[in-house]
Amino acid sequence: MYHLFLMVNHGGAPSVLADTVDRAGMSCQVGIELDQLDGSGVTSPDAVLLDMALLEQLDARRMIEECHDRKLPVLAAVPREVISAYDPSLNPDEMLVSPVSEAELTVRVGQAIFRVSGPSGRKLLKVGDLSIDQERYEVTVGGRRVALTYKEFQLLVLLASNPGRAYTREALLSQIWGYDYLGGTRTVDVHIRRLRSKVESPGHAFVETIWNVGYRFSAPT
Repeated sequence: MYHLFLMVNHGGAPSVLADTVDRAGMSCQVGIELDQLDGSGVTSPDAVLLDMALLEQLDARRMIEECHDRKLPVLAAVPREVISAYDPSLNPDEMLVSPVSEAELTVRVGQAIFRVSGPSGRKLLKVGDLSIDQERYEVTVGGRRVALTYKEFQLLVLLASNPGRAYTREALLSQIWGYDYLGGTRTVDVHIRRLRSKVESPGHAFVETIWNVGYRFSAPT
């Protein structure tokens, strides 16, 4: 998965985004200046994520411009409560509203990478004859293109990115629909059923039901 450079303020306040990155199956290094990437032994990030809850817009603008100069994909995570004060002229490659679900963060990071790197840098997930292009939002099975809704696509990306990991219905609901979603877990079952009908065939299953728990992704044998 992706490796991010998470930028916070000079005060070193902890960022809740680091937990979201971890739950999404990505890794991150927390820092305050891009110069930290120039040291020996530092892993080059796939993208830079700005925590706008911990940054002044003037600092964020400078960091975004530096990312553009370095050809580094950059995302700005803006807290929902201050979104009305967001300055669109900051012009990151992707802007997202936090708190953000793990699945949406993963997709947005992939989209930012695609904007900067183009097709050569796009993120592909391949399991057997299943191919998931996270930047183009395209899924194919055996070369056949499959049309998925956005939620179905998010579910597939999350499960396929973490093969063998069991997810409860509650975990999938919070990660895909968000913590403030008022519907019940039944919607997870409905979307999983629709997803299966589109990507699976008899004897060719990807999503396994874990009774009394939830679901997990497994490659067909």
